[in-house]
Amino acid sequence: MTLLVHQQGHTATSAPQAPQDLPRLTTTVPREYVHRAGHAEVFLTGCRRLEGDRFALTGQWPRAHTFFTDADGTRHDPTQAAETIRQVGLLLAHSEFGVPLGHQFLLRDMEYSVSLDELEIGAGPSELTLQAVCTDVKWRGERVTQFAMAITIERDGRHVADGSGHFSCLAPAAYRRLRGAERVAAEATPKPRFLTLEPQRVGRSGHADVVLAPTGRPGHWLLSPDRGHPVLFEHGGDHVPGMVLIEAARQAACGLQGDVFVPVRVATQFHRYTEFDTPCWIDAVTAPSTLPGLTGVHVTGHQEGEEVFSARLTGHCGVRTGYRAAS
Repeated sequence: MTLLVHQQGHTATSAPQAPQDLPRLTTTVPREYVHRAGHAEVFLTGCRRLEGDRFALTGQWPRAHTFFTDADGTRHDPTQAAETIRQVGLLLAHSEFGVPLGHQFLLRDMEYSVSLDELEIGAGPSELTLQAVCTDVKWRGERVTQFAMAITIERDGRHVADGSGHFSCLAPAAYRRLRGAERVAAEATPKPRFLTLEPQRVGRSGHADVVLAPTGRPGHWLLSPDRGHPVLFEHGGDHVPGMVLIEAARQAACGLQGDVFVPVRVATQFHRYTEFDTPCWIDAVTAPSTLPGLTGVHVTGHQEGEEVFSARLTGHCGVRTGYRAAS
């Protein structure tokens, strides 16, 4: 197909442009590599190896995300940094370390911190540059079985966030042995959801985003997420995703403080799989702050008397976010 162009008052016919001559345009990385079903939930746009196990990546946060944005639309949610770190680990495992699609991952821990002022949303999407360094890389044949990762995220040369995590990679057969073939194969049927807290009490603007149900005891809740949530449960699975637990910890901090709580530092450890078919109890207590002038909260989740995860959060209470605590 030819392209007609107007040049100096004359109509001319240009030669067709070969595909290899077209400019390289920005796109997301393959959604399958970050375990997302929809392109809109992919926050990484590129990756290249620097030297050894160091990598340079690019990313983009949209101006108006349906979940990772505060209620007045002025700032990215800090937990978007956690989701971005998760995506980096999965991308590197698949694209750089040879882990085949269909393998499962264990996120053993994640820690992240954000510069709150750099989360302000500008006139366009937030273009990100990221640096990732992988250590403790263990190989089995031609693929990685586990690794640790440290990452920094910048925007226009300014620090936005940093974080770290430990990932383990399991082949499908090994995962079935670990989880049990029946649990892996079963189609989890969502149970009726318990009546959740009012959104304003946990720093959210809509009921669908609330993951905690009241129990009548201060600092104690039941995990009750919406299994149809378009972001938290954007793709299937046989256990509660780690990002749901990180969100539960943030909401528990809000509920404990009785005010908006915006975390700037979060350290989470995942001890066991959190199952759908067993109640998960969430508890929060005030903890010493790791940063001067900020509030510390310690959150734990238990199922059948066993701790499934724990998180230490440090953040601001009552800062301007567009949310207001319930009266």
